[in-house]
Amino acid sequence: MGDAPIVPVPGPWKLKGTMYIVSFFSKAGKLPDHAYSPLERDSTYASPAASGEHRGGIGQFQVIRYTESPVGPYDEFIICPGDFDYEVDEDGKRKKRKNVRISRTYVSQKYTCWNGRTNWNIPKHLARFEWDDLGGGATRVRIYPYDTTGDSSESRPCNVPLFQATLKPIRWAPAFPFSFSWLRYLGLEPCLVQPPLPVGKGSQDELPGTDQWCRIAPAISTKRASLAWADLSQRNEQGELTSSVAHENFWPNLGRWQLALKLEDADIEFPEGTHWDVPRTML
Repeated sequence: MGDAPIVPVPGPWKLKGTMYIVSFFSKAGKLPDHAYSPLERDSTYASPAASGEHRGGIGQFQVIRYTESPVGPYDEFIICPGDFDYEVDEDGKRKKRKNVRISRTYVSQKYTCWNGRTNWNIPKHLARFEWDDLGGGATRVRIYPYDTTGDSSESRPCNVPLFQATLKPIRWAPAFPFSFSWLRYLGLEPCLVQPPLPVGKGSQDELPGTDQWCRIAPAISTKRASLAWADLSQRNEQGELTSSVAHENFWPNLGRWQLALKLEDADIEFPEGTHWDVPRTML
């Protein structure tokens, strides 16, 4: 984790790493409890009245191994369950908009946790990431959160994983270039709009809160994208359900085997972001 004190590192950030992305369709309405960390779930961050209704659409799970970042290498797990609506003031009128939102995130070190929360309202918490090389390019990841032990200071990881997946390459599928900017041609806007975050009692002072909204448009591209299979079964080798989430494949009504996109040695950029006040919002 490192003993050096946390220092602010404002955007823009340029990072490199390998990403696995599993996309799925999310129904509008109430999300499962594990869509949020306990801290955010019990705050206005997850309140439809304060932060907007969940509108569904294309959601994603992302597992990322950053090899380079302004705060050093780290791992990350992201839950992005689709679009949420929110209100803005434009030309003196209150209007509704909707954008994709990250609802829950885990990272493997405190420096990105603190800066991700303060820079962009990303609801990061600490977790222990366990990686197993299965041979043939396949890998398994298990994620043990610090915030599900009942300890409000989040001082240690849980001994039960919240999420696990086995990721296997599809041999016959050739590599190809890919950029998130191409999503605009499909009518999708690769932009996040994040509500203010509550402050937590992190044992390493890694859980600051924020008091403004934030809009951020990450840029992600790679010369080596490929297809993979993601086995989302939350059972162990003995067939026992090991995840702390009571769903066979982590998310309600999701099948065990999902197609994944692997972005190898990707270039990732998080710009500074646009912030505005609560409750009057103006872009």
